[in-house]
Amino acid sequence: MHITRGKLSVWRWIAIIMPMLVLAPWHAVASEDIEAIRKSVVRIYTVSQTPDYAAPWDPGQSESGMGTGFIISKRRILTNAHVVSNARFIAVEKEGDARRYEGHVKFIAHDCDLAILEVPDKSFFHDTAELPLGNVPNLDSMVTVLGYPIGGDRLSVTRGVVSRIDYQIYSHSGVDSHLAIQIDAAINPGNSGGPVIQDGKIVGVAFQGFSGMVAQNVGYMIPVPVITRFIKDVADGQYDRYVDIGIQFFPLINSTYRRALGLSTGDFGVMVSEVMQAGAAYEHLKVGDVLLSIDNRPIFSDGRVAMDNDRLMLNEIVERKFKDNTVALKILRAGKEKEVTIALTTPWPYLTQARQYDVRPRFVLYGGLVFQPLSSSFYAALQNKSVTLRYYYAQFLGKELYLQHPEVVVISKVLPDPINTYQNRFVNTIVEEINGTKIRTLEDVAKAFKNKAEFYVIRVVGDPQPLVLEAKAVANARKRILKRYRISQEQYLEDSILPKEWAAQNS
Repeated sequence: MHITRGKLSVWRWIAIIMPMLVLAPWHAVASEDIEAIRKSVVRIYTVSQTPDYAAPWDPGQSESGMGTGFIISKRRILTNAHVVSNARFIAVEKEGDARRYEGHVKFIAHDCDLAILEVPDKSFFHDTAELPLGNVPNLDSMVTVLGYPIGGDRLSVTRGVVSRIDYQIYSHSGVDSHLAIQIDAAINPGNSGGPVIQDGKIVGVAFQGFSGMVAQNVGYMIPVPVITRFIKDVADGQYDRYVDIGIQFFPLINSTYRRALGLSTGDFGVMVSEVMQAGAAYEHLKVGDVLLSIDNRPIFSDGRVAMDNDRLMLNEIVERKFKDNTVALKILRAGKEKEVTIALTTPWPYLTQARQYDVRPRFVLYGGLVFQPLSSSFYAALQNKSVTLRYYYAQFLGKELYLQHPEVVVISKVLPDPINTYQNRFVNTIVEEINGTKIRTLEDVAKAFKNKAEFYVIRVVGDPQPLVLEAKAVANARKRILKRYRISQEQYLEDSILPKEWAAQNS
């Protein structure tokens, strides 16, 4: 159950998310019902600024985009996180009104691709309607998708059939998996954030499609359980992210394996194959434990439980819980049954491989050397990746490299200057220590250079030769380097994904 857990411009949305789908005919809801629903649907215009991780002091290029949203209770607008990510300006427009009203992000959840907007001008909501939430639709039932896809200025209405209800990776973060519903209604660029309707109620939010020739005319919507959880999470005024147990397991279908474990013939039980040290289950579960039930629901041998008149992955039990909630497990360990209760947390290391939004790149510049922590956005910006860097990124969770390197600090650039000549060989290497002090985080780098010394000896992973800078020469070159490369600041240490207590507990 270990988690493997944008606004994109129109053309990036096309390239990354899905090809254009063929519009389906509309016949599902009477016209008077559509007239009522369209008062709830809004078009969202944004201007966003995506930071440049190759030059972390650069605020990045601005680009415009468009999406859809809809009005829910308390005069809030629900949409996708990727519609408003990195937004510097947001405007909303309702059907039949040419005016645009300024909007703001109230809450955003990048791990489940949802956001809530607010509009300060309350006159915007005159003659609008709040859409109520429904339930998870049945397989093979009809749903309706409303939105503003590119290619026209009017509201588009399409129809489709629910063809699958299962877990999918949400493409916005690239690592988070949640319940998703597959439909064959058209979900085109601009449809993102639009409501999916059944019987006059919201049953989902359109958010992504399937990219590839093997599955044309396939789209996905975020279902009500995910929407409801997001709305409940922010009820206290902040979003706390999803929680997780932090384990992996495998099914126990093979009869010989079951007998060897002392399990009787049947369709229940899965075995724990990994327990993440940064996860909630650490010191509660062990590799080899058999999970028999979760919150009193028997666990089938394929890892599913019976709920919502269906068989869903046992992850769904935890998915609907919140920060500081607990989960009860019945396990079989060494042939004996045992019950454990686990307080749920958010395993932070997975965020290293999650796409980052609404944050600035973190960095330290010293002596023309640029130090940056490894992250998905930084990794994607690299043109050349060493074998060591690839290993640390790919195995950060699996090999639990975060135990020694909570942040993998990389020398990302050497800005040429007489004080750092012949040091280009250290580009894209991982910093191990500075002047004998172990480097675990970017903050450690900043502190190391604040400690007075005549020389700074920087050692990197896998290389016996150190990189040496002379403190006096660096001080004399400081203004020259900043002016030459038009750099406005020498470091930015905010927006860390690392819990402050982690470094302290593991130092």
